[in-house]
Amino acid sequence: MLTRRRFVEALGTGAAGALLARDARAQGVTQGAPQAPPSTVSVPPRDFGPNAAPTTYFTDPDIVTVDPGFGAYIQANSAITRLWTGALWAEGPAWSGQGRYLVWSDIPNNRQLRWTEDDGRVTVFRQPSNNSNGNTFDFEGRQLSCEHLTRRVVRYEHDGTTTVIADSYNGKKLNSPNDIAAHRDGSYWFTDPPYGRSLYEGRPEPRELPTSVYRVDTSGKVSLVVTEQQVPDPNGITFSPDYSKVYIVSTGKGPGDTGPGGNGDLFVFDVSRDGTASNGRRFADFRIDGIKCSPDGVRCDVDGNVWCSSNAGRAVGYSGVTVWTPQGKLIGRIRLPEVCANLCFGGPKRNRLFMAASQSLYAVYVNTQGAGPA
Repeated sequence: MLTRRRFVEALGTGAAGALLARDARAQGVTQGAPQAPPSTVSVPPRDFGPNAAPTTYFTDPDIVTVDPGFGAYIQANSAITRLWTGALWAEGPAWSGQGRYLVWSDIPNNRQLRWTEDDGRVTVFRQPSNNSNGNTFDFEGRQLSCEHLTRRVVRYEHDGTTTVIADSYNGKKLNSPNDIAAHRDGSYWFTDPPYGRSLYEGRPEPRELPTSVYRVDTSGKVSLVVTEQQVPDPNGITFSPDYSKVYIVSTGKGPGDTGPGGNGDLFVFDVSRDGTASNGRRFADFRIDGIKCSPDGVRCDVDGNVWCSSNAGRAVGYSGVTVWTPQGKLIGRIRLPEVCANLCFGGPKRNRLFMAASQSLYAVYVNTQGAGPA
């Protein structure tokens, strides 16, 4: 017998079901299919901001395990957070262990920004910055910066003065130094692609040198260590924890390239005690699930895993960070809603991953530490 009460209950159940079905259609969900957690590919997109609703999952849904070995490096109860937004193109994050702050570049806006750990405040650190790109700190805590506009590498001394580390090779001006890494022997290694020869990130000028990787020793001598034929359009650079290997990113064709340019690969070379690089080989081609991604910035953790940013263009869900074993096996990904240019480890324990992505700065705690000073 259909009573009034049962009729109302049935009507309510049907209305709720219709609402759920409508909401599922709006989310692009097929009824009966397994439901995935919200992510960068969700509809509407997830809010990554500091005041966003918390993720309701113990592990952030945008930290993706490709291989079970990645589980050892995930801090399960840490969520990806957008710390700040407002750049035109964010690049070159570097952590100052002495100052307990993060510095990074906003290249087109010709400035460096600083995020301070104690209060989470972001301020302009240097402006103008000569369209600086990559930054790092050496073993004495001095900031190193690659400047596109002036085509040079500089070091900011503790007394506030600036030292030019390199601006030419064999009497010819550099292209536009891009990224830099400090070796424990006191030398600096930097990449010199042509990207700063654009109006947006520097100044259009004729090129005088091929794209190369250079080493500056403690006496100031600049040496060519990796040629354009070995790694065209070199970009991000970092050392393995024992400094026996150097990882160099090769990105796409840049201003003034007459050849095909880079192909979005990551290379690795052996580093000898005399400061030379040899036995170059491709470490990864950055084809993930059949999608060609482009690497940019790169860092190693203390176990030798390689953490590299990813630019997947319009392939939503593949931009962010990729994580590889020392043997070149992809084990994990961190998905971001923006193209990620560069990254670094920081925080008092060096267990927080900072990611400079397009217009924003993101961070997440991980269960490992970064190798090197910054």
